[in-house]
Amino acid sequence: MSTKNTEGVCKETVYNRVFMAHSKNLFNFLYYKYGSLYSPEDKVQEAFVKLWENCSKVPEEKAKSYLFTIANNLTLNAYAHQKVILKFQKTKPQNYTNESPEFVLEEQEYNARLQAAIAKLSEAQRSAFLLNRIEGKKHKEIAEMLGISKKAVEKRIYGALAKLKKEITELK
Repeated sequence: MSTKNTEGVCKETVYNRVFMAHSKNLFNFLYYKYGSLYSPEDKVQEAFVKLWENCSKVPEEKAKSYLFTIANNLTLNAYAHQKVILKFQKTKPQNYTNESPEFVLEEQEYNARLQAAIAKLSEAQRSAFLLNRIEGKKHKEIAEMLGISKKAVEKRIYGALAKLKKEITELK
């Protein structure tokens, strides 16, 4: 496939081939790096829309890096936007609840501490931990997905658990 494509990925068959080759990996990359909070499926779609809009400028061999860069930037923008929203929510009154204010506050503090602790994990630990605890994948499956040994997966997960327990003493 060394023929030079002057149309980039504007040809529907080329665009479809790029989509089939990279959409699932792009989703997984975003999901395991940032979690579901930032809608990785939406970011994948937005990245492919941007690829289509700029199809004549992006050669097929550069499409993967283009997609990953765009999707990563879109997610970082969503992260920054979320920080603004959270800052705003702190100043505006919360909705009413039947729970005691102390319980609601403790729950919010715990969730914030948990999210902060997970964010402090290395990317390797976070992805292995989330694959295991959230996705329910076995160590062997994770090792195959990440291209590492089962022992390395175990080390990452147990390292993540140790860090989380240290950060949040209520986790047992």
